[in-house]
Amino acid sequence: MFPTASLTAFLLLAVSVSANPIVVRNPPVSLSFARHLNITGSFDLVAKDQARAKNFMAIGKAKHSGTLSTAAVVSVGVTNVAVVYQATVGVGSPATNYNLLIDTGSSNTWVGAGKTYVKTSTSVQTSNRVSVTYGSGSFSGTEFTDTVTIGPGLVVPGQSIGVASTSTGFTGFDGILGIGPTDLTLGTLSPNTGSSIPTVTDNLFRRGTITSNLVSVSFEPTTTTSVKNGELTFGGTDSTKFTGSLTFIPITSTSPANQFWGINESIRYGTSTSILTTTAGIVDTGTTLILIATDAFNRYTTATGAVLDATTGLLRITSAQFTNLKSLFFTTGGRSFELTANAQLWPRALNTFIGGTSGNIYLVVNDIGTPTGQGLDFINGFTFLERFYSVFDTGNKRVGFATTSFTTATSN
Repeated sequence: MFPTASLTAFLLLAVSVSANPIVVRNPPVSLSFARHLNITGSFDLVAKDQARAKNFMAIGKAKHSGTLSTAAVVSVGVTNVAVVYQATVGVGSPATNYNLLIDTGSSNTWVGAGKTYVKTSTSVQTSNRVSVTYGSGSFSGTEFTDTVTIGPGLVVPGQSIGVASTSTGFTGFDGILGIGPTDLTLGTLSPNTGSSIPTVTDNLFRRGTITSNLVSVSFEPTTTTSVKNGELTFGGTDSTKFTGSLTFIPITSTSPANQFWGINESIRYGTSTSILTTTAGIVDTGTTLILIATDAFNRYTTATGAVLDATTGLLRITSAQFTNLKSLFFTTGGRSFELTANAQLWPRALNTFIGGTSGNIYLVVNDIGTPTGQGLDFINGFTFLERFYSVFDTGNKRVGFATTSFTTATSN
């Protein structure tokens, strides 16, 4: 197992008094949350992300049409290679701690990929089987309800969890903490296929532990393989983690992006080169790169002068091209968010960890694998989110962005 590190997550707690909630601010709550470069086998980062994108497309379209089945799930045989964020989450009473991946692109919480599930007096097995495929991994097993402890003050009794009997693609981790839209859990139970499963955020809100049904995420760029550099805030935002104001974007109406944390945005290179006209895509912590439609990727490749690196699958530029590299502008919600030239780079200190050459300059923008017009034409992965504070607001069906002190960092 990788070592874990802590972060601070702030809670906005509500105590019900008659019909009017009183907002109480608790002291900071410590939650283990770390960034890891998780490498086993080959180094095909791009294939992992593209497999995940195909899975999003298939599941989203199937849910929209009402024909979700196992045939709609795309599973591509890729090696478990990714940059991942993990939290230490307790299950049971007394709690057993599990290292779970933080994922806004899925909504099931489950354990058992590594450490075996330990039953306690709070563990209740249901009559359901549960299974989820992620494109770059999968699990199947049994549904339990149990007490889930995310941190002091963040305890969810009776939370539905999956207990894996089989899993693939999760070497080094115990499962997933899913904080995506609740409807993504539809069809994951059997025989109760028509039931959704409330996420941990849903249940914290329902119990009055948090005052808003949302979770905010703060990441930071890094040049090391394992570091404490993130914060989850359940029920509110942490104003110390962002600069200026938050811009909120409603969930897109375009399918299949609207099944996820989907928004509409356009992308421009420099002052005038259009890369992607306004279209629908998603925001996803589980995707490493920034993926854009194939035709947009070709325009970006031409604009930057980059070449495709056969070893890593990433675009590569020269030092001279980097000097002339212009910012990308992501326009959404009436505001443009600038991804600087440095923010478009894979951290050079980590080149060899993905099979690259020390000293080369690789870009984190890549091909989603399909042309524009598919209803899911981009994924803002965490190489984007490391530069912007993000809010995933279930209650108001919207996503929020703000700049941070790391938006213009030159660490890569």
